[in-house]
Amino acid sequence: METAEIVVCGAGMAGAAAAYHLAVRHRVPNVVIVDERPPMTLTSDKGTQAYRNWFDGPDDTMARFVGRSIGILEELAESSGNVFELSRHGYAFATADARMRDWLRDQARRLESFGAGTAREHPGRLRYEPVRGEDWHGVPDGCDLLLDAALVQEHFAFLRGDAMAVSHVRRAGWMDAIRLGHWLLEQACRHGARIVRDRFVGADTAGGRLTGVRLESGSSISSDRLAIAAGPRLPAVLGMMGIDLPVFLELHAKMRFDDRLGVLPRLAPFTIWNDPVGELDWSAVERARFASDPNRRWLLEPFPGGLHVRPIGDKRDVLLIWTFEVAPHEYVWPPTFDSNLGDVLLRGFAHVIPRAAAYIGEAHRGYVDGGYYAKTPENRPLIGPVEIEGVFLCAALSGYGIMASHAAGELVATHMTGGALPSYAPALSPRRYADADYRRRLEGWDAKAGQL
Repeated sequence: METAEIVVCGAGMAGAAAAYHLAVRHRVPNVVIVDERPPMTLTSDKGTQAYRNWFDGPDDTMARFVGRSIGILEELAESSGNVFELSRHGYAFATADARMRDWLRDQARRLESFGAGTAREHPGRLRYEPVRGEDWHGVPDGCDLLLDAALVQEHFAFLRGDAMAVSHVRRAGWMDAIRLGHWLLEQACRHGARIVRDRFVGADTAGGRLTGVRLESGSSISSDRLAIAAGPRLPAVLGMMGIDLPVFLELHAKMRFDDRLGVLPRLAPFTIWNDPVGELDWSAVERARFASDPNRRWLLEPFPGGLHVRPIGDKRDVLLIWTFEVAPHEYVWPPTFDSNLGDVLLRGFAHVIPRAAAYIGEAHRGYVDGGYYAKTPENRPLIGPVEIEGVFLCAALSGYGIMASHAAGELVATHMTGGALPSYAPALSPRRYADADYRRRLEGWDAKAGQL
């Protein structure tokens, strides 16, 4: 039987970060990472590969947690020679609604109080500095609030003409997350970790204590510590181990599309339209067809705000994502997506950036893929020990795993090695649900908190 000091279940970004912190920063020998798939190929390569420190909430927990994670990303960019191309174009939250403009200003002040950086209003004492290039060094933190329609049109001329305000969050951008994940695993393996291509199917936990894990091949690994970083397989893994935690899955998709007309500037921030869109601009024939089909009537309903678009790559592609599907899903791999999704995304694109109307009818040119968000009711991760001695979670990282896994990996490694925990650790611990007062407070929280 093989032995391991620690087993990490999962080789996505969360598992890679946990293995890195355990093997490299804590010098734990003989860390074994178990995954049936090649690393970074289940969910970690299906998102937008973006990051932000702009996390709202009932308190500052997520802002501090993700802020720490971005600090680690910056450390990794420096130590690796920025092998994963960390950039800082920012996130731009745009609106054509006066009430949303006021809400963006209030949010910026609230997040400033959470430590996310200074809220600078324009026009104001300081001049707004637009994105200058790819280098993340020297970019201010906090956000720049463009609260004048003329300023918005000057700096975000690609937006629809009635856009009146933009909150440009600056400690934000994107990276090559796949390259980062592989680099983390390579560093862990250089420090004695190893990867086992097999499927986790159970654990030996007699007496409430971990003694080993079982694999689909029939082999076992003897170990008294396990970090579960199973991504969307989390509900199944928890079920195998008899661990009862409130976790569910949402299915989300994105489309990569060739912006051959250059409607989105290559230096544009990751742009999010905050306003509800209402009904999409379908033809009369399309409306009649959708109305007669119960499976397509949703296409005639109003759509919420939150369309995302960002440039990707060194050519002219853009990513489009719109988080309007939030119903719980069962895990099925590979997932399937509604055949109308591309058309919806292009119409949303055109609603926000009018020149994109030229692309309506060209959804066949886009590439749609996606994956599952593993979420808790309050959309906070599960990081720390469970009731089985020796078992820890680094999971339920929802749609923010690429950006938050680094602080999550650091935190679970600290739990597993007995180090001093940060002040946000209790709020992210799986044991928080044992607190009856916490469960009562959850009733007023939003499962979309922090989700854009």
